[in-house]
Amino acid sequence: MIVLLISLAPVLIILFYVYFRDKYEKEPISLLFKAILAGAIIVIPVIIVERIIGAFQPQLSQLLEAGYTAFLVAAFTEESFKYLALFLLIWKSPHFNEKFDGIVYAVFISLGFAAVENVMYVVQGGMSTGLIRSFTAVPAHALFGVMMGYYFGIAHMYPELKKPYLWRAILVPFMLHGIYDFLLMSNLPILLLAFIPYMLYLYFAGFRKMKITSDASIFRDEEE
Repeated sequence: MIVLLISLAPVLIILFYVYFRDKYEKEPISLLFKAILAGAIIVIPVIIVERIIGAFQPQLSQLLEAGYTAFLVAAFTEESFKYLALFLLIWKSPHFNEKFDGIVYAVFISLGFAAVENVMYVVQGGMSTGLIRSFTAVPAHALFGVMMGYYFGIAHMYPELKKPYLWRAILVPFMLHGIYDFLLMSNLPILLLAFIPYMLYLYFAGFRKMKITSDASIFRDEEE
């Protein structure tokens, strides 16, 4: 019970925070639940694909191996499945009628994934692992979701920007996720030292994207 609490508490806190940041029009609880469930379900194919890609890893130096695992095995697989789940769930949904909605659903999918992943890690690593991941891995998944949802929302609301912004919706979180994992997997002191300022950058960039998008929704509400 304690393990579950430690694993899921940061997920729930971020979910509620993002939900209440959606000030213009709240999304249906049933659809949000489907987003969380979709994120949890994709853990299964992600594990399978990661093992397949990992099996083809060539003999490389330590740094290149870290790059291969961080970008191709982890970031590419996880963000691709999150993106696929997001597209299938809400692209044609009538409830997807604001740019901020993209952020909401992308974060909920990301945190559905992070919840399952976090339980797995905390069961293996214990309470200390859970506490560390509460400030790193869990919010990082949410922040990757913010980036994905930000560009996804623009692509949906502005048809003329659809193609380039749909690409950004997958490429930006992929790169940010890859860098996150690479800094940790490199085992180089200088790169490990860069991890803290990188996390601060993710927090800053994510909150800025949410503020910009949320403010735009409020402005539209005032106009109407």
